[in-house]
Amino acid sequence: MWMFFGTIAIVTALLNMIWTAKGKNAKWFRFISLSFTALTLCAFYSANAKWIVNEDWSALSDVTPATAKSLWVCTIVSIAINSVSLFKDPKK
Repeated sequence: MWMFFGTIAIVTALLNMIWTAKGKNAKWFRFISLSFTALTLCAFYSANAKWIVNEDWSALSDVTPATAKSLWVCTIVSIAINSVSLFKDPKK
């Protein structure tokens, strides 16, 4: 599920950049992208919680260390990309 949410976050962040570059108001893409970024983090956390409840230590040890770092990077990049439309005024 977190991959689905992450994909939507990336696509809407790219749409945010495209609409901003065209001078259009991209506030809805920014909102959707940041919302799905948060949902991605929540879904990943829920998956980890499920693995803990099921005592699936191999899944935790295989997936969590690498994915945790990439989620940090993706979240920071998402915030940076989506902030571009905040500082660029759309042409009226």
